[in-house]
Amino acid sequence: MSDRSLSSPLPDDDVAAIDHLRATYGRLTQELAKVIVGQNDVIEQLCICLFARGHALLMGVPGLAKTLLISRLAETLSLDFSRIQFTPDLMPMDITGTDILQELPGGKRQFEFAKGPVFANIVLADEINRAPAKTQAAMLEAMQEHRVTVAGRTYKLDSPFFVLATQNPIEQEGTYPLPEAQLDRFMFMIGVDYPSREEEIAIARSTTGAALPNLEHVLDGARVLAYQDLVRRVPVPDHIYAFAVDLVRRTRPAGKDAPEWLKPLVGWGAGPRAVQYLILGAKARAALQGSYMVRMEDITAVAEPVLRHRVMTTFTAQSDGIDSIAVTKRLVEDLRKEG
Repeated sequence: MSDRSLSSPLPDDDVAAIDHLRATYGRLTQELAKVIVGQNDVIEQLCICLFARGHALLMGVPGLAKTLLISRLAETLSLDFSRIQFTPDLMPMDITGTDILQELPGGKRQFEFAKGPVFANIVLADEINRAPAKTQAAMLEAMQEHRVTVAGRTYKLDSPFFVLATQNPIEQEGTYPLPEAQLDRFMFMIGVDYPSREEEIAIARSTTGAALPNLEHVLDGARVLAYQDLVRRVPVPDHIYAFAVDLVRRTRPAGKDAPEWLKPLVGWGAGPRAVQYLILGAKARAALQGSYMVRMEDITAVAEPVLRHRVMTTFTAQSDGIDSIAVTKRLVEDLRKEG
């Protein structure tokens, strides 16, 4: 695909533009299918975050190709990509950059800012929970404000800016659990599960033979920004707004809207940002599916990745094998029955 076709303007009509986005999404998934076996739901959720201007946290055991998937997704996008390997000794300046003393003509010296790896369009934060709190705070500012502050000076990050973080749930030694405030900055927590038997056979065949193919660019920065603006314009019926608000309010055990069965199972529920991400996620999913209006299936499809890291279960729930996913599913089912 030529650079000109990547940057060509979208149709003025939003209906035609959504058709264009759906076709582009199809090409993107076709490219990723050359090297990624299965994981269709994960790919869809990553793309929803991308076009909704959200960040994503991928959770899964080692060896499930989380890092490969992210790096290959970046390869299909004509955008700057950087990878940060989070470790216990990683300092904020290792992410943001720092002032470096430069020698000037005439023997003079002055400090110049050297940008860190966060100055990219797509940032892979690998094993983000291995970094100490101060480093996580620097990443938090970048994610939320799209800027960094170094030595009292603020530097704006380029758009689009998309953080994809991975977290390993089984290696807890030497980790620093992400605080709720930082977890809330991630639009989705995406669970990456083991492949099926057939998929695992296909993985063995494709990864033990010839070298993996290079992928073609499908999108550039200008097109991503145009699609992000398009997603914001997707209409939402009033009953969908009401469903999103009611669903989130029911996750709060101290609130009057919480059902009785939930109160002993949930210690802390989701905040207003969850409502925003439910709506934005539903808008992005509708557009990727070629729908010109958000449907109920769009909002229910994004409920799990939006709420799984915002609904904190109690020890009672954990001892009974009940997690935030189970709580979310029951809330969605009950609310749909009432509707």
